[in-house]
Amino acid sequence: MSTPERPQRLRLPRRPVRILVYIVLIAIALGVNYWAAHKATEVTRVRIPYSPFFIDQIKAGNVASITSKGTAIQGTFHHATSPSGHDTATRFGTEIPSFASTTDLSRLLLRKGVVVNAVPLDTGAPWWESILFGFGPSILLILLLVWFMRRSRGSMLGGFSRSKARRFSTEASAVTFADVAGIDEAKLELSEVAGFLRDPERYGRLGGRIPRGVLLSGPPGTGKTLLARAVAGEAGAPFFSMSASEFVEAIVGVGASRVRDLFRQAREAAPAIVFIDELDAIGRARSGSSFGGGNDEREQTLNQILTEMDGFDSETNVIVLAATNRPDILDKALLRPGRFDRRVTVQPPDRIGRRLILEVHTRDVPLDPAVSLDRIAATTPGMVGADLANLVNEAALLAATRDHEAVTIADFTDSLEKIVLGAGRKVMMSDADRRRTAYHEAGHALVGMLTPGADPVRKISIIPRGPALGVTFSAPDADRFNYTTEDLEAKVMVALGGRAAEEIAFGDITTGAEADIDQVTALARHMVGRWGMSEKIGMLAVLPRDGDSPFSADGFSQRTREVLDDEVIRIVGDAYTRVVALLTAGRAQLDAIAEALLEKETLDEDEAYAAAGVERPREMTLV
Repeated sequence: MSTPERPQRLRLPRRPVRILVYIVLIAIALGVNYWAAHKATEVTRVRIPYSPFFIDQIKAGNVASITSKGTAIQGTFHHATSPSGHDTATRFGTEIPSFASTTDLSRLLLRKGVVVNAVPLDTGAPWWESILFGFGPSILLILLLVWFMRRSRGSMLGGFSRSKARRFSTEASAVTFADVAGIDEAKLELSEVAGFLRDPERYGRLGGRIPRGVLLSGPPGTGKTLLARAVAGEAGAPFFSMSASEFVEAIVGVGASRVRDLFRQAREAAPAIVFIDELDAIGRARSGSSFGGGNDEREQTLNQILTEMDGFDSETNVIVLAATNRPDILDKALLRPGRFDRRVTVQPPDRIGRRLILEVHTRDVPLDPAVSLDRIAATTPGMVGADLANLVNEAALLAATRDHEAVTIADFTDSLEKIVLGAGRKVMMSDADRRRTAYHEAGHALVGMLTPGADPVRKISIIPRGPALGVTFSAPDADRFNYTTEDLEAKVMVALGGRAAEEIAFGDITTGAEADIDQVTALARHMVGRWGMSEKIGMLAVLPRDGDSPFSADGFSQRTREVLDDEVIRIVGDAYTRVVALLTAGRAQLDAIAEALLEKETLDEDEAYAAAGVERPREMTLV
């Protein structure tokens, strides 16, 4: 069934053109006002005394003509003249005193040949001309002000209440599901939404109702926004995109007005998709108290979104897609059926998913035949779509800098080092600092090689990168989703390996282990306070989740918190004792890795294991 065409709305010129029109109109108004004032000055007459000046001018024959009405006289001189102290003029005006003889004046005028007119006095411009040129510019400015107010729909806030949503044309940049890889489960769930927008009769003939809203949740960079645009591209529907933070202003009521304007635009373009990014900026759970206008504004904006999504019109083909990294803090009213009926979790891709994402991003990138996308995917665990896109871009830029005809595996490897480890810094370190750094990194690497459950060592370097003087990069062979107590204790031991190696090799310690200590503290506290890996604390969540308020876990006694601190100290202390014993027993291997680093500065996986004399288990080999 064809959809009837909507009448075309009158479109105003673009903003620069409108501004030019306003300037021209104001210039015309000022010009007309100036012309009227100039015209008024042209008919200005000089006032002269009746006697003796006016009588003397008549006797001298300088008066050409006069017009009188009652006692008022206006006339013109033959030659411009004026009383002393006044400007000269050819036009004049005066008054006949009541005691003067009009008969003598009439005889004098006739004797001197002065033309006496029988027309009314010159009273200036007509009344309508005075009103037009006197009040015209003001009336024009008032009309412009009224037009501005009507353009802003009667709101004194004007453009503040207008939605800042960006409308994307599916014809200009069509993104489809073919451009989305590595998140097949999410694509499958959203395919129904695209199908409804494309063919609503197919889904409605059996009484089904498409979800009003779809909430996309997942870590940053996993492709939530790309998925929303792909749905619009598949359906060929208009796509309105806006960040939730753009709704909120300091003025209460602006956010709700922008929500109304956004949904009005979407309904006019229906079937359409409204995408709200970072929904948690306005969708946080409402509290019972308010301490400021900002909170009132956020809650009013949220209430307006709830109303728009669950309105009375059930036939409106507008679907709301929203993205958030924190679905657990959203208001319950948003998540009930009728609002966001469907929730889609977009997880980081696995190894196969990363390879598919790399294939998408390398479509237009010439690759060297030796480049294996599967090998790159295996060395990038934990990376999401945005990270992989950045990796491909960095590799292409590096290849162009090196004048390569195609992107090589070395370009990818160096770009991965730059992203994960940081860009190298040119720092002049003394021999003592280089040697201490070499032993520090060798300690991390050797503990990682000898500790069961630790991730394999991929690269060691004593080239300063970012804030660090050296780095040791470890990565698992396969994606890890759960970690055992042994795995986490191994991570703690590897992080402590640098400090222990310094103490064993030099007999003292430095500040170089600051980042390692931060990592160890966070791991140990989470093991005890979040993951139930301590017998004394048990399975209690004493610590708040990451991103929550530090007071969200208040409910535990001071004694429980002291036990938590004691357990954290015990875990770190036991791990450090084991690391010192491990490195003391393997002192020769520690020295060998440190000497190799001092010689080459950077050791890859094969060179590191060869220097330590440690055989890699077969399962560590990349395929």
